[in-house]
Amino acid sequence: MTDAKTRVGRVVGLDHVQMAMPHGGEADARLFYGEVLGLTEVPKPPHLALNGGCWFEGGAAHIHMGVEDSFFPSRKAHAALLVDDLAALVARLEARGIDFSEGKPLDGYIRGDIHDPFGNRIELMQRV
Repeated sequence: MTDAKTRVGRVVGLDHVQMAMPHGGEADARLFYGEVLGLTEVPKPPHLALNGGCWFEGGAAHIHMGVEDSFFPSRKAHAALLVDDLAALVARLEARGIDFSEGKPLDGYIRGDIHDPFGNRIELMQRV
């Protein structure tokens, strides 16, 4: 019998979340993820940049926005981003016309949902 400390081939973390957007959505992605959410755009490797899209990161969160030919927004599947001050972020979002819906209670968190410019659901969570 092996225990978790001696096992190999186990999951040790999350590298990034890939989210989809339609062709030509890069400017909207940069505005939303960069300016509104305050993430930093990072360059895609040249061989991947040929496909379009853009990558962002902030703290340990890494979001890759990829172009999808038959794009449909993700309403159930979602990224959940940890934030340090949900109230301040919600105020900033609402000032820019972005709706925030409070989430159902979850021990240890206050949370809620927003949608990116493409209709993808994003959960915002603050530990309490």
